[in-house]
Amino acid sequence: SAVPSPVPATRVELTVSCRQLLDRDTFSKSDPLCVLYTQRPGSHQWQEFGRTEIIDNSLNPDFLRKFVLDYCFEERQNLRFDLYDVDSKSPDLSKHDFLGQAFCTLGEIVGSAGSRLEKPLTGILGKKCGTIILLAEELGNCRDVATLQFCANKLDKKDFFGKSDPFMVFYRSNEDGTFTICHKTEVVRNTLNPVWAAFAIPVRALCNGDHDRAIKVEVYDWDRDGSHDFIGEFNTSYRELAQGQSRFNVYQVVNPRKKMKKKKYLNSGTVTLLSFAVEAEHTFLDYIRGGTQLNFTVAIDFTASNGNPSQPTSLHYLSPFQLNAYSLALRAVGDIIQDYDSDKMFPALGFGAKVPPDGHVSHEFPLNGDASNPACRGIAGVLEAYQHSLRRVQLYGPTNFAPVVNHVARSAAMVLDGSQYFVLLIITDGVISDMAQTKEAIVNAAKLPMSIIIVGVGQAEFDAMVELDGDDVRISSRGKVAERDIVQFVPFRDYMSGGPGAGLSMAGLAREVLAEIPDQLLSYMKARGIKTPPVPP
Repeated sequence: SAVPSPVPATRVELTVSCRQLLDRDTFSKSDPLCVLYTQRPGSHQWQEFGRTEIIDNSLNPDFLRKFVLDYCFEERQNLRFDLYDVDSKSPDLSKHDFLGQAFCTLGEIVGSAGSRLEKPLTGILGKKCGTIILLAEELGNCRDVATLQFCANKLDKKDFFGKSDPFMVFYRSNEDGTFTICHKTEVVRNTLNPVWAAFAIPVRALCNGDHDRAIKVEVYDWDRDGSHDFIGEFNTSYRELAQGQSRFNVYQVVNPRKKMKKKKYLNSGTVTLLSFAVEAEHTFLDYIRGGTQLNFTVAIDFTASNGNPSQPTSLHYLSPFQLNAYSLALRAVGDIIQDYDSDKMFPALGFGAKVPPDGHVSHEFPLNGDASNPACRGIAGVLEAYQHSLRRVQLYGPTNFAPVVNHVARSAAMVLDGSQYFVLLIITDGVISDMAQTKEAIVNAAKLPMSIIIVGVGQAEFDAMVELDGDDVRISSRGKVAERDIVQFVPFRDYMSGGPGAGLSMAGLAREVLAEIPDQLLSYMKARGIKTPPVPP
């Protein structure tokens, strides 16, 4: 997938309310204040992020002052809210009465129904401290997208033999009076009366959010050698264009040099706006707030190339002292995704092993042993089922991905309405045996609400995985090209530092594999024309 343009991080505004706080004041009710603490990535130290205002005499405060945070889907952002009853003007918190605290992640708030999370306040032994209510709202930085269509009439003829081949170039003006190119139409060949195709452009790109700022449009006659001839220009603004098709949106195309030379010069043709429409571009958070659930499925490689699980050299070795690469990768990705999955039940499959009772080779066996319901409770449940399976099955081969891809695709094909989106995590030592079938499965899955994350463990060459990733060349099968890029591959060894920094490198692994999910979800919704459902009240 292409590198996204550097859009500022999504910013989220948190509103805090509490209900039934402890009453610490003798003569009146408590005067509460909420303090938010955050952690820097990779650090376990809490830093004060900000404080709300103090609300006098209330056990059910709705704080007005909000916290604005940068939100990253692919990071675990831990938050801590401490409540105090303020007794004096002192900024020193130890001088005030502690009323309780709550811990959560930003993903937990955002992933709750309507992005509203209610939690009990705790921290005072033997006392009910009431509840905290956290509401997250995405701050809009103009997300509107305008769709425009233009035609022109009686443009100047510039070509000696035929008519002109006109195209237009749009520029937005900057604060300092300079202009920045923001759109180029296609070329319409051999006509002085072109009708250009409609095009969509973010309003930000067209006018930087300032509806009265000048937009300059230049009209050219295209020449093969790149020396395009200038026909003329006109100025407009977003506010004018937004009136749509009207007599105000017919523009004279003027060539200033001709105007100076010839007294009788009127124009070099006219350009007319045929249509204008604007709609808000939905974001990942719009869909999450609207109730879209992420369904997380894990598939683990049980082929013999991983090495005998009872030997410390095996990628599947279960040491009493540390998690193996499979467990680490599963936790790194699962810990973040689970915030967006309300039932916290995760189907977990294995492939490439001989399974009991008869020892047949299976490429999609349930790690929990229950074929009718392979879902495990929480990431802890998946880890437990994985360790149990290792003791039960015999590592074998070949390494076939297609069955687990098709397994999740069958579930995804049953809910195409955007209410659910499926993420399959495949952890593998990487030597794939059914490349053609897997490509076919991925091309078919690209039409469905699903994404595939592949984490490669061990020291193998992962050329095949890089090909499946489709970043450089979009994957195809039997001449059919995948309509979306849905695979993200990451080699685990790039993040293996071991030692005290291991946690940090796992956060890096999660960032890398999850970074593309929001855009992949959006590309599905867009391709299917799914609008976000209204947020539940």
